[in-house]
Amino acid sequence: MPKRILQGTVTSDKNDQTVTVLVERRFKHPVLQKTIRKSKKYRAHDEANTFKVGDIVRIQECAPKSKTKRWEVVAQV
Repeated sequence: MPKRILQGTVTSDKNDQTVTVLVERRFKHPVLQKTIRKSKKYRAHDEANTFKVGDIVRIQECAPKSKTKRWEVVAQV
């Protein structure tokens, strides 16, 4: 099964080897036909602590690294 890749903005880099990434998705409401923005935060593994708040990054699914981390940062956009 292919691994999902998402793009988002780093909102926190305070934890060691971990960043919090805000991923926003847009879609049309099925009835109202209005564009809706929904967002979700993911905690991703950042091995070298290279990414800072405000960076736009791509994250990829991986095996669980800890209780909350199931994603890893692939690259900066």
